[in-house]
Amino acid sequence: MTTPQHLHIALFPFMSKGHTIPLLHLTKLIHNHRPKATFTIFTTPANEPFISASLSTLSPNTVTIISLPFSSTNDDIPTGVESTDRLPSMSLFHSFAFATETLQPHFDSALENIQKQDNPISFFISDGFLYWTQPSAAKFNIRRLVIFGMNMYVSALSRSVLVNNVFSGLESKDELIQVPEFPLIKLRKDDFDSSFNEFDTQDPKFDFNIKFRNSIIMSCGVIMNSFSELEQPFVEYMNSISDEPKSWCVGPLCLAEKQTTLESPEKPEWNKWLDKKLDEGKPVMYIAFGSQGEISNEQLKEILTGLEKSEACFLWALRIKPNQEEVMEGFEERMTERGLVVRGWVEQREVLEHRNVQGFLSHCGWNSVIESICAGVPILAWPMMAEQHLNAKMVAEEIEVGVRVETIDGSPRGFVKWDGLSKMVKELMEGEMGKKVRQKVKELSEVARKSVEEGGSSWCNMELLLNELEMEQVKI
Repeated sequence: MTTPQHLHIALFPFMSKGHTIPLLHLTKLIHNHRPKATFTIFTTPANEPFISASLSTLSPNTVTIISLPFSSTNDDIPTGVESTDRLPSMSLFHSFAFATETLQPHFDSALENIQKQDNPISFFISDGFLYWTQPSAAKFNIRRLVIFGMNMYVSALSRSVLVNNVFSGLESKDELIQVPEFPLIKLRKDDFDSSFNEFDTQDPKFDFNIKFRNSIIMSCGVIMNSFSELEQPFVEYMNSISDEPKSWCVGPLCLAEKQTTLESPEKPEWNKWLDKKLDEGKPVMYIAFGSQGEISNEQLKEILTGLEKSEACFLWALRIKPNQEEVMEGFEERMTERGLVVRGWVEQREVLEHRNVQGFLSHCGWNSVIESICAGVPILAWPMMAEQHLNAKMVAEEIEVGVRVETIDGSPRGFVKWDGLSKMVKELMEGEMGKKVRQKVKELSEVARKSVEEGGSSWCNMELLLNELEMEQVKI
């Protein structure tokens, strides 16, 4: 192999906005540290325009995008769907994830061509869900790192619970059990996704988790969208385990790109609306449940009533099924003076950075949590799927930058009635608990920003990782 004159990094995001955006931020972060580096991004045709637009600010000839043809062999996935954001239901997630394996032959062919050129790939970063990229990278002697969509808190607790078989024989989903390595933390079965506790070897979820996990163990490092100061004990725990690849906290990745202030004529309507509420002296709560959360009609009705009764001003980035428009009928008209519902794409970080946004009703996807911390905005946590319940626990109990919604039975996955929602909205926006978590998140926001500045913990981790990879490249 010819040693390249500069770093050439290949990256492959999982086909989902929530996974793609952090990886694009990582691309910009590496570019900030190594301006002469070049990048090859692998994706599919339908996802290329978004990636191309997102990286358009980088220097010319810095990025090459390779689109691999994707055609699912699974009849459940509609033709033309190349992202989980467009799946008719998240029940199809695992079918979609397995379908990405059809990209492997095209990926292998592209890698083979690149490695024959004068500047072969120095190392490769792919989403953990693209487990099949690990053997492809190994085939061409390319070191692969995994970019992980979770935090160290979730990783550490999940491993401890599995290794110690904490929930073995436990029938109750609500009983609190002490975590051996972290005795101050108590967890329920219900804090985890059902696939975590139910080991059915015939279940596709089980197969996916095994493949996903094995590919991580075989990688040469894990990149985390977090910063050491946020979860130091969990970083130390994971990096003390000999059979685990080293985890590198180099985030918050969203801070790799500086926010730009738009002039008034160019502002979208939602931004103008936030400015108007600022002039009126009325703080706003931002609401977003992610692009993949699914809300029942019954739950949606309670949300509408709860928001109406709370008397809070809100900006709601809404994604619902077409048949739920009937449930929404009349709500926006009644809320004209204090609520704005946006059904299109909003720049979430820009919303959170607006100085009139004083709270965030969130599903607690990790991207949303870390962006809220960076913006200094406290969270009203309403987890819905995957590891979000553990994220919510971290938000409310570990780092204390938010509060949780009130369910009717007190369980993590319980139904939320309108009065419980209204109560917690008021508490976050006006109450003493809200003031406490608002102060804490503003303090953490400063720590987050300093971590990515030169000499900060994440800045140093990025330098150490790149130096290590460059030294290894010279040896090849």
